[in-house]
Amino acid sequence: MRIARITSDKSGEIDYLLSEVANHMMVNGHAISGLVKETAYVSAFENGCDMKVRVLPNGPIIKITQSLGKGSGSCRLDPCAIAEAVSMVESGPLESADMFILNKFGPQEAAGRGFCSVIGQAMEFDIPVLVGVSSINLTAFENFAGGMATELPANLANILDWCHSAETPVLLAS
Repeated sequence: MRIARITSDKSGEIDYLLSEVANHMMVNGHAISGLVKETAYVSAFENGCDMKVRVLPNGPIIKITQSLGKGSGSCRLDPCAIAEAVSMVESGPLESADMFILNKFGPQEAAGRGFCSVIGQAMEFDIPVLVGVSSINLTAFENFAGGMATELPANLANILDWCHSAETPVLLAS
């Protein structure tokens, strides 16, 4: 099983790193499937809870939050938009991907929804999986991954090293 996670307490760091990893891998000829945050989109809210994501490899860009009005403290995540993103990733070239990247194992995934089935499909196809995980959902992710995930430092070079090594299947001795 080739699954790794990145966790960081620095706001936006995981989003930036995973977008950079996806771009680097695609520019270098790797087939990437998944979802990353559209880092060029500027949130209208101070806490950053206004987000667009890019379906890999070629889009589209989907707004996955909803406007709840000024001053609202409720979760802005739009479950319908998440379902749309999941559907687009599932109907994309997942089976032929070299790597599956997910920007965030979030509340939907912690509850067993969202991208859980897509992560499972990638694992069934023996595709390496790279996931961003906040400290809030770390326990849920570790339970989901059965303790088999590699923890990577929030460092682009280390993440890319893991990606390149994970793409090479491990051959079992006969």
